[in-house]
Amino acid sequence: MRYFNTEGACNPNKHYMVQLDERLDQIKRFYVDRGKYFVINQGRQYGKTTTLKALAKYLKEEYIVLSMDFQGISTANFRNEVLFSKAFVGEAMEAFEKVVVENKDDLLQQIVSLTKKGESLTLIELFAGLSELCKKAPKPIVLLIDEVDSASNNQVFLDFLAMLRKYYLNRDEQPTFHSVILAGVYDIKNLKLKIRPDSEHKYNSPWNIAADFDLNMSFSTKQIAQMLTEYESDYHTGMDISAVAEEIYGYTSGYPYLVSAICKFLDETPAISEDGGEPPDVWTGKGIARAVKALLSKSQPIFQSMIRQLDEHPDMKQMLNMILFQGKRIAFNPDNPTIELAAMFGYIVNKDGSIQVANRIFETRLYNYFLSEEDMTNSLYDEAQGNQSQFIQNGRLDMERVLEKFVLHFTDIYGGSDEKFLEDNGRKFFLLYLKPIINGVGNYYIEAQTRDARRTDVVVDYKGEQFVVELKIWRGNEYNERGEAQLVEYLKYYHLDKGYMLSFNFNRKKEIGVKELRIDSKTIVEAVV
Repeated sequence: MRYFNTEGACNPNKHYMVQLDERLDQIKRFYVDRGKYFVINQGRQYGKTTTLKALAKYLKEEYIVLSMDFQGISTANFRNEVLFSKAFVGEAMEAFEKVVVENKDDLLQQIVSLTKKGESLTLIELFAGLSELCKKAPKPIVLLIDEVDSASNNQVFLDFLAMLRKYYLNRDEQPTFHSVILAGVYDIKNLKLKIRPDSEHKYNSPWNIAADFDLNMSFSTKQIAQMLTEYESDYHTGMDISAVAEEIYGYTSGYPYLVSAICKFLDETPAISEDGGEPPDVWTGKGIARAVKALLSKSQPIFQSMIRQLDEHPDMKQMLNMILFQGKRIAFNPDNPTIELAAMFGYIVNKDGSIQVANRIFETRLYNYFLSEEDMTNSLYDEAQGNQSQFIQNGRLDMERVLEKFVLHFTDIYGGSDEKFLEDNGRKFFLLYLKPIINGVGNYYIEAQTRDARRTDVVVDYKGEQFVVELKIWRGNEYNERGEAQLVEYLKYYHLDKGYMLSFNFNRKKEIGVKELRIDSKTIVEAVV
């Protein structure tokens, strides 16, 4: 039986996966058939290797596909061009063994002959031999190289790219690869930046012949539903396929690894009741929320990579912190190196011209990371942690009690702080207070559509019960009334009767405390600090 895979490339005969035929057809028609050289540049665990393997099979009727992986070339082999050329020939021979084509032995001998050149096998000799191979081949040759990140920080790889460029520009006179496809996280310009940081060569990449690869490699709701349909035909769970697909997409925005990780959890984790009653439904919104909580609680390689990149790139870390906690609107400018880097890693996307964290799971993980840097030294965190039991009544979260105590403790600790400090940190303080109360049992996420410098909606899920808390900066009665009306509409969307509002009011005549309002048949508990 097939299963959901999160380790390495996916195989449709072994794994449940989205159908790639449409994507492969677009790559073939718009890039390969037109002889383009390009890079499939996506974040970690975004399905690049799976796509390349599927593409190699898809192209084999019309092309000879040399499918290589630079992980097979050791770091030592990048020390100089002779060592690299020898290693490249070895990988090419291994790739050619898998090719089915007429006069294969003659073509293979053309590659073998390169191994006899010994120490004279420079990049010039290598490409002369590859050109001869392309000339003799009965079909155009497509070169696929996965994991080009393995070549980063190596000048010889840039020289290799320069030779590809030379032959590409002279392809009418010198036979060469019909199409070249490189795959990795870093785009070639960033490889150049890492190797040659001086201003003269900063943007002078030898890969300026490459076509822009604009295909969206995330999964759509439709693709997720198709994958779930295949699963349902095997297991007959009775799930609402459309609703489950939309819920998974809502958390992941179609990030391939995250989609598969949620499905894997739902498929493989037994539905065990937490209170001894009936086991909970699995393929439902509540089941997905449990899967997300489990995913966020683990030290996954994809999250480890994210934290490492934040530590290595403090400007990116600061930018994300400002977006998340201050609601700062930052225009998406691809010419800004920090924005370009965060987009390349897959951490942000362009949403209506502004930067937005790529998906809800990444966003929550980032919140947790930033909060963890302060929770051991923050007095609010200590107050919540020390009194955690008073917020849980009969197994249910008492959100009204949370707000009441937050107002009390916040006023005691930060009541005398200046307005700028509180405006920049107010939301962070509430999340710091909330975190130890729901930690290990509940989860939260920020509704990105409502987050700005004035307003943020936090959705808290505690044992399947949802709470909507609007955090906002006080901007007068008229603005406050609009916020109340917006919260009412949000409660209708979530089918909830009660909502919560926390206002950070810097008016000296403000009335601190908690009160209850009834608006349009909805109850709003409003707290002011």
